Amino acid sequence: MTAHPIFNVTHVPALEPYLARTGSIFRTFADQDSGCTSYGLMAAGQRWFVKGASTPDGVSSLRRAISVHEAVAHPAIVPLSHSFRTGDGLALVYPWIAGEVLYHPTRSRHGGRAAPGSPMARFRQLPLPQVHAALDLLLSAHLAVEQAGLVAVDLYDGCMLYDFDDHQMALCDLDEYRAGPFTLKVDRLPGSKRYMAPEEFVRGSVIDVRTTVFTLGRALRLLLDAGDEEEQWRGSPGQLAVIRRATAADPESRFPSVRSLADAWHTAA
Repeated sequence: MTAHPIFNVTHVPALEPYLARTGSIFRTFADQDSGCTSYGLMAAGQRWFVKGASTPDGVSSLRRAISVHEAVAHPAIVPLSHSFRTGDGLALVYPWIAGEVLYHPTRSRHGGRAAPGSPMARFRQLPLPQVHAALDLLLSAHLAVEQAGLVAVDLYDGCMLYDFDDHQMALCDLDEYRAGPFTLKVDRLPGSKRYMAPEEFVRGSVIDVRTTVFTLGRALRLLLDAGDEEEQWRGSPGQLAVIRRATAADPESRFPSVRSLADAWHTAA
């Protein structure tokens, strides 16, 4: 198969007209709360996901994403295929992955996790072995993140793609991950309050692997519950004890690494 020109280009004046000329846009994501505009593109007989940014914050985020993908690779993390500059910013090209984002926030609408038929509601109704397999992939991917010296930032259910046909979890939009530890120089990090550690809201705090442990603990808690109110726990008491330690308010009381969290989780399971 001949490579599509998009994989040779380094600069285009405007992203959407270029994509329309060189392929077929089959879907546009223009209302994202990230401020980026993304496209589903059919090109060279294959579907691709193209994410563009034109604001300074958006461009910085996509540049950070390039660094993340240079540092870490894992079967569950959607890989970066190419990047190029545009007249007003930057664009990244990823393979199109089958599945549905468990939560899809937009500027105009939020909520809906518990709505009947929503991806999250359907995920929470899956048999436990399928949920556990997805959670194992989430932890496995973050062992690779930890090994690369990165800290998870802005990880939440909007980064999780689940294929309900093949029962596979994939992770996308890890744009805010960064090398750690680091000191927070703003009032808060980006992210969902439902997943964020207390130190992510305190200027001057240290953000390190224990922050990642907290976020992963919250992911385990929220994905292994039957509802948003966290009153319908589907796991074991031992797993819940692991989560309590992972999400302790004091970072020193948490597991000291993703590896130790994963080991405790697998033992409890």
